[in-house]
Amino acid sequence: MEAKRSTSKIFTHLWYAKEAEEAARFYASIFPNSRVDRVTPLLSETPSGPPGSVKVVDFTLLGQRFQAITAGPHHEFNDAISLVVLCDDQAELDRYWNALLQGGGKEQACGWLIDRFGLRWQIVPAIMDEMMTDSDPVRAKRVCDAMLKMVKLDIATLQKAHRG
Repeated sequence: MEAKRSTSKIFTHLWYAKEAEEAARFYASIFPNSRVDRVTPLLSETPSGPPGSVKVVDFTLLGQRFQAITAGPHHEFNDAISLVVLCDDQAELDRYWNALLQGGGKEQACGWLIDRFGLRWQIVPAIMDEMMTDSDPVRAKRVCDAMLKMVKLDIATLQKAHRG
């Protein structure tokens, strides 16, 4: 279902067994330029439940359109899909990392975490791509080696590894 005309022809749709609206409100509380745009209960009987039990949630994160559905168990989220957040500095990285862990999230490795709704996130420095694709393979490897030892990424340590 389309909530509004969008210039983007592609956007992310997330299936939640329950709590899609709660998840969207949680994410919108963390990121600037974010909001829940609309919650639409499906008025028809569906394979997932009676009229009104399935809800489509249109929301915006950092100005980008997303959609979620609360439609009962289907497939759980897993590491095959994650949302990447590029951070300008350590304070921003720490803020998003800590906020997304609230209420039962779990730290993973290499800048990954799982929020309390089961969605995977990568919270990474914006300069990570530049360091990892350095034309000097020795520098790029040092950054990769440092990252592989981390849970939450530490920008200063990654930059130190990059410099050698």
